[in-house]
Amino acid sequence: MPSETYDLAGLRAALTAAGEPWMAGPNRLTQMTPDERRRLLGVKPPPGAPSIADVARDVRASKAERAAAARVKAVGAPSAFDLRNVGGANYVTPVRDQGNCGSCVAFGTLAAVESTLSLQRGDPNLAVDLSESHLFHCMGPGSGGASCNNGWWPTYALDLLRDQGVVDEACYPYVDNDAGCGGLCGDAANRVLKTTGWQDLTGNPAGIKEWVSTRGAVTACFIVYDDFFAYQPGQIYRNVVQSADPGGHCVAIVGYDDAGGYWICKNSWNTWFGDQGYFLIAYGEVGIESWGNFGVTGIENTGWQTDTVTGLWTINEERNAWAYFSRLGWRKVSPDSDAIFLDQLMHLAAAKASGSQVSFYELQSVIKQVYVF
Repeated sequence: MPSETYDLAGLRAALTAAGEPWMAGPNRLTQMTPDERRRLLGVKPPPGAPSIADVARDVRASKAERAAAARVKAVGAPSAFDLRNVGGANYVTPVRDQGNCGSCVAFGTLAAVESTLSLQRGDPNLAVDLSESHLFHCMGPGSGGASCNNGWWPTYALDLLRDQGVVDEACYPYVDNDAGCGGLCGDAANRVLKTTGWQDLTGNPAGIKEWVSTRGAVTACFIVYDDFFAYQPGQIYRNVVQSADPGGHCVAIVGYDDAGGYWICKNSWNTWFGDQGYFLIAYGEVGIESWGNFGVTGIENTGWQTDTVTGLWTINEERNAWAYFSRLGWRKVSPDSDAIFLDQLMHLAAAKASGSQVSFYELQSVIKQVYVF
């Protein structure tokens, strides 16, 4: 395509020649310069991994096989699923905007974490908004060399989320430049959310379907050619024009449809892109289910919770007891001191016996304070 203007007419001609697999149209992206569009991407494969060009050649050569593999129905998973409508409930947080920075890895990863947390707590109204800047600008440069110009890779982000955690957006608001890291809120140490780990689902479309339908969104990277920038709402994207220098982008898979043969993806280019920030992409296309697919295994919870105690477990070890809550599952009773441990255990036992709800503060899934209603 021309270097400074988007060749929409040429793309439409290519789509016609290909049998009109989808309709292209103008949008904010087609009005940008190539450099501005490139800035919206941000995948940088780790050392020793195939380059973007290598991945692009591989997925082109095996597109038909990948599409056929993705169409196979996953055992135990429904044939269609959308985290935005689970029995009428939406377990996906609002679409964000990465701005003029190649920070898509942070957005695609945290979209998966937020969805996982909402689903794990069974609360579609959970107010969770994690800080992409804390993950990308504060911790990313020291782990994988994250920057707006260079991009990043999901495993670096996932390791940091497991080992160090991330604060909420209000504690460190997003900026779309490499201004460094400063200005974290004063109580940042008490606002960190950690994950328990992650699982590689790359090249396993059945596993991705099962994960999305039971555990939450999945981070996904894919090859971006120029034709993707002309995507329109309601279309199922299939690559028809291969750019000489493709890029890489990361998003979150939030659903799928076997009958239609597509994935539902949450992007980070604001709600003006696609269908209010989402897009559909056909199975087997541009590496969407075979390059950089990862699921978050769980969340170490921090914050105030309200629930009903339905079980208690103790063992003949010093300060080792757990409470089971009807909605949240198992939580460890604080072992900080004998007095705190026995006081909490007494309140939890009384609440279980009476069926009363309790309000408690947990720090990384450990109960620190308890109030009985």
